[in-house]
Amino acid sequence: MERLTKDDVHPSIVKALLDQETNVTFEDALENEMILNMGPQHPATHGVLRVLLRLDGETVVAAVPELGYLHRGYEKMAENMSYYEYLPHTDRLDYIAPPANNTAFSLAVEKLYGIEAPPRAQWIRMIMSELSRMTSHLVAIGALAMDVGALTVFLWALREREKILNTYDIICGARFTTSYTRIGGVAADMPDEAVRMIKEFLDQFDDKLEEMENMLNTNRIFVERLEGVGVMSREDAISLGATGPTLRGSGVEHDIRRASPYMYYDQVDFNIPVYNEGDSLARYFVRVDELRESVKIIYQCLDRMPKGDIMANSPKKVLPRKTEIYTKMEELIHDFMIINFGVKPPVGEVYHSVENPKGELGFYIVSKGEGHPWKMKIKSPSFSNLQTLGHLVKGHMISDVVAIIGSIDPVMGEADK
Repeated sequence: MERLTKDDVHPSIVKALLDQETNVTFEDALENEMILNMGPQHPATHGVLRVLLRLDGETVVAAVPELGYLHRGYEKMAENMSYYEYLPHTDRLDYIAPPANNTAFSLAVEKLYGIEAPPRAQWIRMIMSELSRMTSHLVAIGALAMDVGALTVFLWALREREKILNTYDIICGARFTTSYTRIGGVAADMPDEAVRMIKEFLDQFDDKLEEMENMLNTNRIFVERLEGVGVMSREDAISLGATGPTLRGSGVEHDIRRASPYMYYDQVDFNIPVYNEGDSLARYFVRVDELRESVKIIYQCLDRMPKGDIMANSPKKVLPRKTEIYTKMEELIHDFMIINFGVKPPVGEVYHSVENPKGELGFYIVSKGEGHPWKMKIKSPSFSNLQTLGHLVKGHMISDVVAIIGSIDPVMGEADK
């Protein structure tokens, strides 16, 4: 950590640090307190996040999270490539849950095109999205445990995540950045071997999760580091724009899968875990409960998934299969036009959001009828949830900042778009 002078800090950040106590000047703060940088190169900030801390001893008086150190211009890049070309970039947003990002973007583009993926493809998308939720929550729980000093659970969580990535390998041909969901459907059908692997994983998962819970929930250090730390009321969570487990940990029962159902989420049975305490421990409990709910959803999807096509039959909007391109002139022409010029969607604008592991991921697309977006904006849950950080850390110790960031579970790849 680095102690700062007034010349090191942008005037807007100075104001943010002091506006809670207007009678205190920055010079007074420097004389009687400390202004420190935490990050952006700090292992406990979960990426390149800079948190400017105003400290009285080791107590946080005020904090300003500063984003933008990983800015890759993904929103601007979308204006210079077709919708199909952009899809692999969605893997790199919340890179812990790539298939869920693919699905969110594909649903937004399909809404713009006016097409719908076949039923089998939609059930497969739901399975992949829930597996993504599980991988994300496993990493979140393991990283939070490691942040407060419990290394074993981090290794156990990654062990279970590896089993999911093994199924990705069979389904997608890739373990991490999958680019599996495609506009109009999915890249490949789910083989029987993958279905068997998923069922085997789900059958043993509850015992493994209970093992992690027994390790953490009875650990006095883990509980005391989180209980009553980073409390956010229901009203504050709503006004600060919290989403996902961060919002539901403060007693707000809001889940887009229920509030505005997409795909077939209105046809499956699951609960929305909600805790009213609003502290870091509550956010941990929400993720643990959501892991079990995802298991329930995947079982139902596997049972109800029909046979059939995995890509929509819309030749001028959806890429044809390679077997058709190599054997039929019309499909070859459609492929050439889509690849070289993109699909020409209607003029207008759409917004579509999904309940990603960290909260609401939405894509706002403005079309001028060209093969690429005229403008695209991404509503990312990590960005929304980091707005709460300054409120959550106030009055706590420096070490609590580490635990609170872990309980929010940000990924800077989607916060810095």
